[in-house]
Amino acid sequence: MDQKSRRKELLEEYKQLKTYMGVIQVINNASDKIYIVAYPNLKNRWLTISAQLIEGKHANSQLQKDWKELGPEAFSYEVLEEKEANEVTDMRWELKQMEKSWLEKLQPYGDRGYNKPPKE
Repeated sequence: MDQKSRRKELLEEYKQLKTYMGVIQVINNASDKIYIVAYPNLKNRWLTISAQLIEGKHANSQLQKDWKELGPEAFSYEVLEEKEANEVTDMRWELKQMEKSWLEKLQPYGDRGYNKPPKE
């Protein structure tokens, strides 16, 4: 197989890969506090989040502080909900609805989590 047809084959395989959007939670196993967030692409998301935390560059300062104090072994990650991205027409709206639903269900505020409570 020549280089050009191999490249074409790989490109076709790549197009067949499904992209999943969804909502994840990062769990502090020492305190049971959780952080909930939605992403348009879940692929390798935990690697990205943990890399930000290791580098001290995560947007959530409280989560960052606890990560620094307790270390990575105190945290785990879980996908709460996922949906094929190509099945969605308005991804931003859909992600907002998914995240809102999980925030209402799990209430990760104050002692229970790292999210900021919604403004009334």
